[in-house]
Amino acid sequence: MTHLPESLWPADTSRPLLDVTVGGLLRGAAAEAPDKLALVSVAPGREDRTWTYGRLLDEAEHAAAWLLDRFRPGEHVAVWAPNVPEWLVLQYGAALSGLVLVTINPALRSAELQYALDTSRAVAAFYVDDFRGTDMAAMLKEVLPAVPAVREAVAFEGWLEQVRATEKRADLPTVDPQEPTQIQFTSGTTGRPKAAVLEHMAMVTNAAHVRERCEAPTGATFATALPLFHTAGCGLAGMGSVHERATLVLGEVFDPTTMLTAMQDHRAEILGGVPAMLHALLAHPDLEDFDLGSLKVVMSGGDAVPPPLVEAWEKLCGATASAVYGQTELSPIVCQTRPSDTRADNLFTAGRPLPGIEVAILDPHTGEIRPVDSEGEICARGYSKMIGYLDMPEETDKTIDADGWLHTGDLGTMDARGYVKVTGRLKDMIIRGGENIYPREIEEVLTRHPAIAGATVIGLKDERWGENVAAIVRLDEKHPAPTAEELHDYLREHLAPHKTPKAWYVTDTMPTNAMGKLQKFRLREQIEAGGLRSL
Repeated sequence: MTHLPESLWPADTSRPLLDVTVGGLLRGAAAEAPDKLALVSVAPGREDRTWTYGRLLDEAEHAAAWLLDRFRPGEHVAVWAPNVPEWLVLQYGAALSGLVLVTINPALRSAELQYALDTSRAVAAFYVDDFRGTDMAAMLKEVLPAVPAVREAVAFEGWLEQVRATEKRADLPTVDPQEPTQIQFTSGTTGRPKAAVLEHMAMVTNAAHVRERCEAPTGATFATALPLFHTAGCGLAGMGSVHERATLVLGEVFDPTTMLTAMQDHRAEILGGVPAMLHALLAHPDLEDFDLGSLKVVMSGGDAVPPPLVEAWEKLCGATASAVYGQTELSPIVCQTRPSDTRADNLFTAGRPLPGIEVAILDPHTGEIRPVDSEGEICARGYSKMIGYLDMPEETDKTIDADGWLHTGDLGTMDARGYVKVTGRLKDMIIRGGENIYPREIEEVLTRHPAIAGATVIGLKDERWGENVAAIVRLDEKHPAPTAEELHDYLREHLAPHKTPKAWYVTDTMPTNAMGKLQKFRLREQIEAGGLRSL
């Protein structure tokens, strides 16, 4: 039995690294299982679109030829679209042609899109004409004059017809598995996103190890609407399914009815989603009418997974949980629970580190390894580490230290068995009168109050104390609304006086990014602008 002397998990080398490119991964699957259903694309009000592995590789090879008629290996091409199947054809075509794919959130507005295209050094932008009522084509046209490096804007509408009409090339370039494959933007929970450069081998290996850790049957059908522009969508779900020669049932957008229908009709065995998605599925008014008996595993991450959410899925269909923890810069998953872990570990930890990844809890001030069960910064090193932030050497050096540790900015602990708990964000720490206050501790107590549906704690500047504690709460309409005084007294029963918030605000929704991660800086901006009402 593992018994660590300190909060350091040595890399487990029992599982091999996959020295293969993203394109090579698809080639292997198509060679082994050409007739296996690879992709089912589902969307509201539309018939499913399907690809076998043989067809997906064929179209990716045609796409590679189409791309090389226009771009040079090593150049960056951006994709700004929801989860349309053309997105994946482009991903594999770019990988086969040695291009680097830049993934951009389709919800971005003009200034954000311009920043992403400019920062990533994109020479092309692939897009859909419209998305959720937004004229994407018009927005891109508006932005292009400000990003002259973009030589070509390519609409996905009709693109596959062009691709299929392009003759394949016998001379596709040789791509090194350690070369860049994608540029993914960080989640931007504390400020402007940075462009993280990720390599082929890192994304492929990480996706494979995640799928193995979830303990689902080999080749299990994976249903998800996780966005492809994030590593969890295109990597964990997409590449992980290819590694398993499995079927990916992919929601073009997240629509609860469409996803529940697809899970039922295609007998999905794995469901992947951030907590907000899992809540929305459970809240469907006709949930009991769907047959979800095939579901074996519910994978979730992106934000803390509440234990009641895990228990609700277990009660609904007997599915067990596998929680993942990571970040974009680590390709992306660092730790993961197994469904066969103890109930306590599955509900209250992020699991152990994946194979090939070394993890330590380091003192944020001295860099020394912390004792077991002591809080510090979660740091990781190994194959999954990003190459760096594009054109940001100083930011890269701040994140990856001289010893190769990538500093996540997350606070956590590690027990003697190697199980990690995430306890907060280093940048979220509040310093009031010299006292360190960790918001998550206060949030966990608040959310146990029956009238509180959700709570977030932040620090607000104060001339006397440096910072004061402020709480933003979502109220549960099933219970009478508490007063600030009542919540103050409730917290004083459980926490030291200096941790009690001095200001209380109410909100109906918490601002999150596309992966469900809370953006506390948005709440601070709302308070400063007078956009939140006091409790």
